[in-house]
Amino acid sequence: MTAAALPTLPDRARAFTSAALVRQGLRDADYIADDDLAAVVHLATALDRPLLLEGPAGVGKTELAKALAQASGRRLIRLQCYEGLDDNRALYEWDYAKQLLHVQMLRDRITAVAADISDIDDASRYLADRDFGLYTEAFLSVRPLLESVLSDEPVVLLIDEVDRTEESMEALLLEVLAEKQVTIPEIGTFTARSIPWVVLTSNDTRELSAALKRRCLHFHLGFPSPEREREIVAARAPEVAADVAADVVDLARQLRELPLRKSPSISEVIDAARAAMLLQDSTTGISKQTRSILLAALLKYTSDRNLADNRLDGATPAPKHGGEEGRPEHVTVASRPANTTTTAFRGHGGRDHGGIGKRGR
Repeated sequence: MTAAALPTLPDRARAFTSAALVRQGLRDADYIADDDLAAVVHLATALDRPLLLEGPAGVGKTELAKALAQASGRRLIRLQCYEGLDDNRALYEWDYAKQLLHVQMLRDRITAVAADISDIDDASRYLADRDFGLYTEAFLSVRPLLESVLSDEPVVLLIDEVDRTEESMEALLLEVLAEKQVTIPEIGTFTARSIPWVVLTSNDTRELSAALKRRCLHFHLGFPSPEREREIVAARAPEVAADVAADVVDLARQLRELPLRKSPSISEVIDAARAAMLLQDSTTGISKQTRSILLAALLKYTSDRNLADNRLDGATPAPKHGGEEGRPEHVTVASRPANTTTTAFRGHGGRDHGGIGKRGR
């Protein structure tokens, strides 16, 4: 069967002609991006290359895709990855109920037309030669990957937490990422009607395949500097006083230096800053009682809470391993040497210069 050739429509969304415009557009969407990240986003959109963001949970990877969609005027399509995700949930599946109803509607007419055929072999050949229209676009249940290809309007395709799927699932992504198309055996190949901007996120829970990385621009997104995080809090929670925001950001920095199961995310710091503003009864900093309450917003595991209580109160000294000044070394996939087939972008001087969003991973 011939491939389904679809027209390519003009891109009606906003195009960014420079990294400075990307950074300003993201800032207008309340996403604070550093120069390095803005430059990589600009390259990804200008070159029509997928952007792979790797880093710990809670640094704004998912939020970048949301802000990019808002800043560019594109519709956001999100594929949330999870263990066991298959092509029926990522690409498409056939609507069997509609197909059955279609067959039932044709049954009487088929019976009447074939009434004069007495030989069963002849009847079988007659039916085999007929196209009853069961495998057409009308009977497709479209999932995110195919939806991004079929969309008439420009979109941002977010493939979130791709590292949570099996490596076999990555093979399904390659055609979309490299060729901007989806092949359906019963119909043919659907090419993108409007080229999607693709953002993939990974929390470093496993190494992604070289084939997937080779098709992407890569950027490692880490936690921001205290100065940048105060700026983020000011943008997302303007009601919080600057001194209160500084105290909460400093508390979060201390917590992230501990070997926690889950470090405080940017969104949790924003929530804690709002809570601190409500609890504040002086300008002398965060009291021990207030800090205990704020830990409920910043930490989500009992073991982390117990560790923080002991370390912050000075009951147990921090272990001298890993980074400088007792800071533990958090080894992640993205902290290893970049795959030689990956176009990788990292911050200067060994520190990540990631842009951080308001919420998300």
